[in-house]
Amino acid sequence: MSSPLLDLPGAVAGEGTDAVVAAHYGSFNVEQRTLAADEGFVDLSHRGVIRISGPDRLAWLHSLTTQFFDGLQPGVAVHALVLSPQGHVEHAMQGSDDGEAFTAHVEPGAAPALVAWLDSMRFMMRVDVTDVTDEVAVTWRPTTGYVLVPRERLAAFAEAAGPACGLWAFEALRIARGEPRLGLDTDVRTIPNEVGWVADGPAVPWAAVHLDKGCYRGQETVARVHTLGRPPRRLTLLHLDGSENRLPDVGTPLTLEGRAVGFVGSSARHYELGPIALGLVKRNVPLDAVLLAATDGGEMPVAQEAVVDPEVGLHVRPRLRG
Repeated sequence: MSSPLLDLPGAVAGEGTDAVVAAHYGSFNVEQRTLAADEGFVDLSHRGVIRISGPDRLAWLHSLTTQFFDGLQPGVAVHALVLSPQGHVEHAMQGSDDGEAFTAHVEPGAAPALVAWLDSMRFMMRVDVTDVTDEVAVTWRPTTGYVLVPRERLAAFAEAAGPACGLWAFEALRIARGEPRLGLDTDVRTIPNEVGWVADGPAVPWAAVHLDKGCYRGQETVARVHTLGRPPRRLTLLHLDGSENRLPDVGTPLTLEGRAVGFVGSSARHYELGPIALGLVKRNVPLDAVLLAATDGGEMPVAQEAVVDPEVGLHVRPRLRG
């Protein structure tokens, strides 16, 4: 289902998973500057949306996920993860409660699998889980963050919230903040401590693991790594060689002296930093080592900048506007 905002002047569709929204509306550099100036909005209507209603919803989510849902006040936005028994990240969602239901958005195409898993865990709880992607669209504004809009009102929202800025601008600023995206900057072995979803303060607004809550699936892994430190890998901001006009694909291997030491996640061209990416790199790789991204066009040199502390597994890069 393509976004109606692809009909806006200058709109150029994205690619792959993001093909149904605009990559840009003429100039992604100008659009980045617009967002960095706290203006404009981004169409993220390709993201999935789920709604969880029923009187037991918050206690139920509290028991299943990494986040503290018990007593969550209406309008407070939270991020939450569903982990495997071994602590690997299986699902990630972001949303808020309105007093009657918790509505969350997820990666494009991820809603059906999360709804199915949640349905399988209902048992006798008074909850109802619904995929409402066809009814609700996700947008983003610099001053408010994510905003959910009824799909039939998306065009009216865009007219009031403009100027429209594309996904390339949004992604460049997200990558510069060190904010990971499930399935692009993670793999099936990722634990929250590796990618900055564990944090000990409000400086990381996308932190999804509450360190002071009780038992949930996968908690032992998170708690052990947080207590003892030294997660196996660390999320890293990569500064890519800009001499060639290309970006590495998601999953491109990173090597050091001929050894595989990680992979490239999402990448973009930042209006100030140049070509950047997020990478998941083995913890013991020196931060000052220049890595190589093995692309089809040859080996691209890659410099590193810390995002996650390799010793304690906490996000150390402050939130930046870009």
